[in-house]
Amino acid sequence: MKKAIIIRDGDNVAVCLKPFSKGEEVEIDSKIITMKEDVPQGHKFAVSPIPEGENIIKYGYPIGKATSSIEVGSHVHIHNVKTNLNENSDYHWDKDLADSMNGKWIEENRSSSVPTFEGFIRADGRAAIRNEVWIVPTVGCVNEISKRLEYWANDELKSGIFNDSIFSSVDGVRAWTHPYGCSQMGEDHASTRKILADLVRHPHAAGVLVIGLGCENNTIERFKEEIGDFDSDRVKFMVSQDFDDEVSEGKNLLKQLINYSASFKRESVPFSKLVVGMKCGGSDGLSGITANALIGRVSDRLVSEGASTILTEVPEMFGAEQILLSRCISKDVFNSAVGIITGFKDYYVKHDQVVYENPSPGNKAGGITTLEDKSIGCVQKGGKAPISAVLKYGDEIQSTGLQLLEGPGNDIVSTTVMAAAGANIILFSTGRGTPLGAPVPTVKIATNHEIATKKSNWIDFDSSYVLSDGFDKVTDDLVNYIKEVTEGKKTKNEINNYREIAIFKNGVTL
Repeated sequence: MKKAIIIRDGDNVAVCLKPFSKGEEVEIDSKIITMKEDVPQGHKFAVSPIPEGENIIKYGYPIGKATSSIEVGSHVHIHNVKTNLNENSDYHWDKDLADSMNGKWIEENRSSSVPTFEGFIRADGRAAIRNEVWIVPTVGCVNEISKRLEYWANDELKSGIFNDSIFSSVDGVRAWTHPYGCSQMGEDHASTRKILADLVRHPHAAGVLVIGLGCENNTIERFKEEIGDFDSDRVKFMVSQDFDDEVSEGKNLLKQLINYSASFKRESVPFSKLVVGMKCGGSDGLSGITANALIGRVSDRLVSEGASTILTEVPEMFGAEQILLSRCISKDVFNSAVGIITGFKDYYVKHDQVVYENPSPGNKAGGITTLEDKSIGCVQKGGKAPISAVLKYGDEIQSTGLQLLEGPGNDIVSTTVMAAAGANIILFSTGRGTPLGAPVPTVKIATNHEIATKKSNWIDFDSSYVLSDGFDKVTDDLVNYIKEVTEGKKTKNEINNYREIAIFKNGVTL
């Protein structure tokens, strides 16, 4: 197995696949390099002399500029590199490239037959891989009522108040608590309503209990307008202030919803109906080489089979935007993509922040030096497919293909908005490890074998084997694992019951 890797021809740095000590020799591209200092796994070292002011090239792109001369074998990191980013950027769209990709890419990559999985088909035609009952509070004031009902319902499912067929048909009850729904104005209040309504409509929710307080801004009547048409057997509402015993009323409504949800049975569903979110968190220097690159290949395969994949974390596209923008299938899609990118930059400037105050301390410890370094690794999750659409925050997915979704890098907020957009499952790469989970199954994909072993209670899949077994085999392995999850295999976040939501907040609190 290789000890270090030069990712692209022309890179002037290599990435360590193991820790190196000062004086240790490494053979890379038929050249022996003596390490000038200790360099940890996931970190970079120079493979050619880099003068002060010259760009550091990784993935074939600049990831920053040398702040001093760097010798061959020297550690290349935050002590001798600075970002090239600023708030101003000039983007361009290549019509000829778009025309060459439009339609052609999918035809060239489509498999001979679309695989299937055993899932659920809802009344609106969307697919689900879980059959759950969700509790959606309209306001944070009723969070604990919602949680109390969640605990009761799950205990009752397990204890036998419902018959065995219902217990085996319903995957559980979950309350999506949050602190909002009141004391908000304008865009913030609209975003809260939008995300909560998206969750009410989500296909994984066979039944939904919406719980309000009665005096909040997000009233039940106003929230019904946000939801739109709904099936009264599937969605029930309770205003807590209207009942002497709101918990007893909630239990009665949940019994009805659980019995209704048990009527759904698994059936054969084509992979083309899947919606897959893609996320990275706790990234390290191997993220863009192993896990993110693997997710990109899986995304390409799913898109070629007619499925939908979602890429978000817009601030973690800064420095890599043009890589994505060059693949937009039309000028309208390009303009929409530029809009969400510049919108986040304006958001930073509005709050007197620089756009490049990233990566995090954990990212840096793992070998990521600048935001460009992080971003170019991050967008590897998008594979090579054309970008077919752009979604605004809170929009639900309406078409197939690879799509960009407006959302921040924050792990909980971005996984929530992908679930709200309609994702059935989220592929989540991590180099440092994280227990976090979204409302939908969240597959944790380790970038390195060490974290996969150490945190086996968090990690679902070890992508480090791409370095020894190759991408083709490991891509097949991950697709097979995804199929198992779609058919009911629990991910670690589900087993641990690590599932939560967070809603993006931009304005004042009253």
